[in-house]
Amino acid sequence: MPQLESRLFLVTDRHQTNGRSLVPLLQRVLTAAAPAVQLRERDLSARELVTLAREVQAVTASRRSHLLINDRIDVALALEGVGVNLRSNSLPVSVARQLLGARRLLGISVHAVEEAVQAELQGADYVILGPIYETPSKQMFGPPLGIHTLEKACRLVRIPIIGIGGVTVARAREMRCAGAFGVAVITAILGAADVESATRELLDAVMLLP
Repeated sequence: MPQLESRLFLVTDRHQTNGRSLVPLLQRVLTAAAPAVQLRERDLSARELVTLAREVQAVTASRRSHLLINDRIDVALALEGVGVNLRSNSLPVSVARQLLGARRLLGISVHAVEEAVQAELQGADYVILGPIYETPSKQMFGPPLGIHTLEKACRLVRIPIIGIGGVTVARAREMRCAGAFGVAVITAILGAADVESATRELLDAVMLLP
């Protein structure tokens, strides 16, 4: 079974880059560290997403960074070795695993402890849990879960749990201390004026603990 290696998880949104092109920005990020990259560009067609994914894969492969496609199993299968991060209301993990096979990384975004437990039982390699803190990009999922919910999930689930939502350097340390394997961010890196420094600071924070 594949394993998530990086404790830093970068979720893309080319509309939150302060007008900068996504692929060159990712190149800059990957000079500083090798986070896992989830390509989440939901407004693109399958053809457009495949084209972009190939450009991004050329960047991530050079740094041996995991690349995952948001929810689109068909797009992932069009690319060698690329994984999938499912939405919480997507195909069941067990069905997605049958389609992807055992050698590709498969995760799912969840919004409750019970969903994280079910994801592990169904064969997910990791879960992204959130929002842990208040954040504009996750308001549709309700109020923030809070650090105590993250702690509970980490006690009950053995696969890596990635905390998302309102992540800062200080909060990244707090989530790691609560038991999270790592953290996922969007604007904390993509919206930063100095993406290299932002990446290194977040990586240092999540590597605080073994």
